[in-house]
Amino acid sequence: MSQSKRARYSQGVVAAMGIGLLCLSGAALPAVAQQGSSQSQSSASGPSTGPTSSPIATAQQQLYSASGTNGAQPTQDSFQGSVVEGKSTGSMMDLSLDEAIQRGLRNNLGIILQSSAQKNAGGQRLEELQALLPTVTGSGSIEVQQINLAAEGLKFPGLHPIIGPFQVVDFRAYLTQNLVNVSALQNYIAAKHNFESATLTAEDARNLVVLTVGNAYLLCIADGARIEAVNAEMATSKVSLDQATAAHDAGTSPKLDVLRAQVDYQNEEQRLISTQNELAKDKLALARAIGLPLDQEFRLTDSIPYAALDKVNPDTAFAQALSARKDLAAQSEQVKAAHAEKTSAWASQLPVASFSGDYGDLGTTPGHSHGTYTATGKVSAPILQIAKTRGQEQVADAQYEEAKAKLADQVQQVNAEVRDSLLDIQAAEKLVEATHSNVELANEALSDAQQRFHAGVSDNLPVSQAQAQTELANDQYISALYQHNVAKLSLARALGVAQTNYKDYLGGK
Repeated sequence: MSQSKRARYSQGVVAAMGIGLLCLSGAALPAVAQQGSSQSQSSASGPSTGPTSSPIATAQQQLYSASGTNGAQPTQDSFQGSVVEGKSTGSMMDLSLDEAIQRGLRNNLGIILQSSAQKNAGGQRLEELQALLPTVTGSGSIEVQQINLAAEGLKFPGLHPIIGPFQVVDFRAYLTQNLVNVSALQNYIAAKHNFESATLTAEDARNLVVLTVGNAYLLCIADGARIEAVNAEMATSKVSLDQATAAHDAGTSPKLDVLRAQVDYQNEEQRLISTQNELAKDKLALARAIGLPLDQEFRLTDSIPYAALDKVNPDTAFAQALSARKDLAAQSEQVKAAHAEKTSAWASQLPVASFSGDYGDLGTTPGHSHGTYTATGKVSAPILQIAKTRGQEQVADAQYEEAKAKLADQVQQVNAEVRDSLLDIQAAEKLVEATHSNVELANEALSDAQQRFHAGVSDNLPVSQAQAQTELANDQYISALYQHNVAKLSLARALGVAQTNYKDYLGGK
């Protein structure tokens, strides 16, 4: 072989290898992109303890678990966390209930995660929409080829068997469009309902944030009230200790009275330390729910005084909840989406009419080329896939029945939440009245016992017992106030108006 032929042969081999690598990479990229798309789609998916078993201590143990269901992917535990907003100011900050709730609506983790779920549903809706829209793609290619006719069994006298190398330049645009595709249309309708459901669930999550933050704020208020009560009890215990000491020094009272009064006073000191620790930890939990830096010091500016709620008819309240609860509307959208998916499964056996075409410029070089095009209309229909179609229909029908059952159950759950909240409010109102009366009676009994001891009529054992009764009465009264306010806030959530009307319920109507 001459040197010139050897050089042309080498150039042809190199060109052929280059074209082969280009073809392999072009075929591999869509596969990698499709794999990445499938992977992305598949992946889209210590409390403070009180000294008693009071409702406050129970709420602290549960760490503000929000009541009511929510169809979002984020769990109820997500509403206890947040994304921190800003940095600590280094000074004491005043925090009202309104500001705490507004911070929670901006920074609460449950809100943020639900917003992401809403975006995900919106993206899936757009993906399903693309099957109904025209799809246009473009490509450009340069092909270099050399053909050996002898290898193909073609031999002509006087004709050299090696043809080429020669090149072909092709710049082309492709268009595809579904003209009639009922299954794809129903899939888009289902995705649209799923997006509406995610949007409504995001709105419902805001009510859960109000309930969670409001509950945390009320716990801190109750802790502060208990600290005030313990300080007052400490002052009373100090008076009793001073009386016992003075009586013992005067020789009219035994040492046992002093020891008993000193034990009572130290018990109050211990209760104060424990209650202050509970308040500090509950304020940390509140800061976690609203996105405050944990080293930011703040004080509560709202006291939420007791205010009785007007009588509410359960049937009227339930009717209001049916029209206002966003989670019910979200579940209703899920039922519609399941029905569309059921129709899509049935429609997969119908013919699909589509159009495809391309237009491009083809030639040996861009300057020596000519326009070419193809246009194709196609109707395709499955002929024999009975098992697949029936299976898809059964799966879709099961999901549709499940969605309807969940909606029916959720309606009754809302009804139960409304009635439970009303019962809790009625019971808490009676508890507030009874415990307030107990506080007045316990204080009167303590005052009488102190006077009897000061007069020397009896020892200070009745004083110690009266102090214990006063402590219990105060704790029960504070717990009853907390129960009443939380029950009213829970009613606002059960009615679906916690975000907009929580002031009316906590402040009375």
